[in-house]
Parts: sequence; structure tokens; C-alpha cells
Amino acid sequence: MKSNQNILCVLYDDPVDGMPLSYPRDSLPEVSCYPDGQTLPTPDNIDFTPGQLLGSVSGGLGLKDFLERSGHRFIVTSDKDGPDSVFEKQLPEADVVISQPFWPAYLTRERIRKSPNLKLAITAGIGSDHVDLQAAMEHGITVCEVTFSNSIGVAEHAVMMILNMVRDFIPQHEYAKNGGWNIADCVKRSYDIEGMHVGCLAAGRIGLAVLQRMKPFAVHLHYCERHRLPKEVEDELGLTFHESAESLAKACDVLSIHCPLMPETEHLLNDRLIGAMKRGSYIVNTARGKICESETIARALASGQLAGYAGDVWFPQPAPENHPWRTMPNNAMTPHTSGTSLAGQARYAAGTREILECWFADKPIRSEYLIVEKGKLAGTGARSYTAGNTTSGVL
Repeated sequence: MKSNQNILCVLYDDPVDGMPLSYPRDSLPEVSCYPDGQTLPTPDNIDFTPGQLLGSVSGGLGLKDFLERSGHRFIVTSDKDGPDSVFEKQLPEADVVISQPFWPAYLTRERIRKSPNLKLAITAGIGSDHVDLQAAMEHGITVCEVTFSNSIGVAEHAVMMILNMVRDFIPQHEYAKNGGWNIADCVKRSYDIEGMHVGCLAAGRIGLAVLQRMKPFAVHLHYCERHRLPKEVEDELGLTFHESAESLAKACDVLSIHCPLMPETEHLLNDRLIGAMKRGSYIVNTARGKICESETIARALASGQLAGYAGDVWFPQPAPENHPWRTMPNNAMTPHTSGTSLAGQARYAAGTREILECWFADKPIRSEYLIVEKGKLAGTGARSYTAGNTTSGVL
């Protein structure tokens, strides 16, 4: 039984006007299990109300009472970047680090080297590329994430972005909001999605959910995935399988990115791959910003090679004010909100507590949550990642 641990948690800032006093809805829909049959997080207890804001500093993932009454020290901050940050100063004493993909505390090799006590890094959500996985393996750090906790929310966001981009919804909304009725201007870049070729780069939990949700729109569906889907799934959805990202990109009008960030996918969408796409294609990226070359995307939009780019992910995060994706034409960017809906927060907060309960009691952590364990990729990590590091360029 582990006691008196230092738990360092990095979360995004509270709302500008303070924590909500009430919420639009009184409850969340009941979900019994994930689409593949995996159970939702099963902690012994929770100290929060599902549907409330848990992912910001004051929400603290609902962990404060649980950790402090168990004798642990719980430090929560949003100050995560640079040598004078709270995160940097507290890291040498930390036994456990908790972070989110939306506001990642980058655990670089240098930071890991400065953290002799660190034995567990938890992603409250999905995606552990903000951790140098190679360094974690070498230093015996266990890395976990709350697999499937917000996958469906991200898939919904991707579908929303696909439709927004093709229909060119955002300018139309702006005209109406500003009192205009400029129909010709509204529709001069608006198309039907029906009949288009839509592809997913990776068809794991999120990519498959996107394909399933796009099928009713009468589109041609394509995918590329290193673990090919069963034939019955391909037949049910009418999927065309591609052996390579380049083959997929050439075939599609809309390309939705869902692969993990790892050394072989870093900057995968470069000048060569985007140049191979049809002129006027669209890209939606809810995976990781570093899968795309930022300047290449901006140039492709300016030249018309891409008709639109909708993204929920950036590199680094938060993105600097002068990041080219903030001002490039025909973009529909959001600040990595796809996986942190109030429903998603309830699940990844509960999953984080489940992992901590197991860790403190020296009980096995469920394999779906494991990325690195005992010096090697494990569980979901062994299937989804490769060894290496993608944190360079963040400090």
C-alpha cells in the first residue's frame, strides 16, 4: 500500500468568469458500456457530480478529498511551461503526474531526468504523446491513459467539423449573426457531402466511430489502419481499405485524421502527401497537431490545394498567439475541446481515480489503460504506439 505520495496535477484554467453556479442540464445520459463492450471506469467511489466542470483547476478531477484524506499531497496547477512554472518547481518531488491532452504537461527526457521520485504518469483522457515514452521506459515509469473515456465525443466533433467545412457553415452563421442576408456569399463555397469520398487515417476506436456515423450521409467510405478491420465490418459499412496513407489521401475528398502521434506519424501530412490529394480537398484533424506540418497546411489553404482545414489539435498546446493556424484562410479551428465535454470529463475523472486506487493498493491497472509498464509498451500502448519520443520542440 502506497502512502504519502506527492500528486502533481496539471489542468486547464477555470472559466474567465469563475466556476459555473449552475449548468444547462441537470444530468448526463446513462451509458452502460463502450461500443466494444469495455466497461466504463469503475472506481470504488467518486467525490464529484457527473456533468459538472471537473477538468479545470478548481474542478481538480474531483480528486482532492479522496487524495488528502488518504494522506497524499495534491498540487493542482495550470502553470506548466518554462523553468519558473509551478509544474517545473514541483516536479522533482512528484511521485505521480496527472495531465490532460487538452493542456498537456510535457514530460520530456530532461524533465524526467529531474524527477527521481516519478513512477506514474496518467493522462486524464486519451493520448500520451506528451510523455517521452522512450525515456519513461528507460526510467521505469508507468504511463496510463483513460482509454475510450472520450472517444465518442471526439468522433462526434470530427463529424461536426466535416459537415461544417463542406457546407461552409461558419461564414453563413456569421452573416446571420451580424444581420446580413448575403445568400450568394454564403453559398459560394458550400457543397453537399453526399457522394463524396471520405476517409479515416486510422480506424481504431475514434476512426471507426467516425466511419459508422458518416455512413448515413451516402458517402463513399475509405480507411487506412495498421490493424485491418474484420471483413464483416468492412462489408457492413462499405469500406475501401488502403495499404498506405498516400493511397488513402489520393482517393479522398475529405480526410479525417485519427492516428496516434508517434515517430512514424510525426509530420506525416507534409508537402508530398498533401500535394498528392485532389485539389480542393478537406482535412479534419482531431488526433494531434504535430501529425501535420503547420506551415504546409497554411500554404495549401492559401494556394487552394486544400479547400478547408478543421482542427481541434495544435502543437504545442496551448498554441502561441502567432500560430499560423489561427489566421490561415478557410480554417475551422477549436482549442482542443473535442474530448473534454462535460460527459467526457466525468468519465476520464472517474478513470483517473480508478487508476490511482489501483496504484495505491498495488493492484493491477486494467490493461486497456496501460501505455508503458515495466520498461516496455504494454496494454493499449503495445497495440497503438511505437517506442520513441515526440515531445521535441515544446520547451
